[in-house]
This record gives sequence, structure tokens and C-alpha cells, in this order.
Amino acid sequence: MKFTQTAPVLRIFDIAKAREFYCGFLGMGWDWEHRFHEGAPLYAQVSRAGLVLHLSEHHGDATPGSTVFVRMEGIAAFHAEVIARNYPYLRPGIEEMPWGRMMTVTDPFMNRIRFNEDIGEA
Repeated sequence: MKFTQTAPVLRIFDIAKAREFYCGFLGMGWDWEHRFHEGAPLYAQVSRAGLVLHLSEHHGDATPGSTVFVRMEGIAAFHAEVIARNYPYLRPGIEEMPWGRMMTVTDPFMNRIRFNEDIGEA
């Protein structure tokens, strides 16, 4: 058996705010979106450098306020990139934790993404 990818589902309530945060602030691509019919809730995928997230307006898909833990390399460069975008609602820092360096961002829907670089990685 082999698992090939994980795509956490995060609840959203406003498409424009989701695009501003995930694409504008985090630099992710808006890969695709789906609605069962016009006026139906949106289900979409965003991704960047191997990280894939699903965003959903559907009532039963996810709980607002969830947390996603993401292992990565290059957290200092990523931090500098997002800070340079001057997103008016968030200015995350990098915390030194016992397991590595962590930058936590909170989307407009109270979902948290914890980007983590293990100790010893560059």
C-alpha cells in the first residue's frame, strides 16, 4: 500500500477573501473549482510546491477553526516572501520550537496553517 497525497479540507465562507489570502498572501495557485450547479457552494483546490489544500463552502465538509501542520524547507525565505506582500490582516513571525522553526498563519475563517521546518534543515 502507498498513500500518494493528503489534501486537508478547510471551510471557507467568502470566495474573494479566500483568494486574497491563499493566492494573494500565501502565493498559492487556484487550481480548480467545482459547483454541483449554479448557486451551489464552491469546492476548490489551491496548491504550491507540493502543498495541496481543498477549500469548501459546503456545510458538512469541514469545521471552521481547524489546524493543518505542514512540514517544509525554506521557511525563512517563505516568511520573507509573505511579509513583503504587506497583507493588512496578518504579519506572522517565526517561532523557535523544540522540534524546529514554525510560522503559523490564520486564514479569514479561523483555520490555522502551521508551517514547520525541522531542526537541521536549511
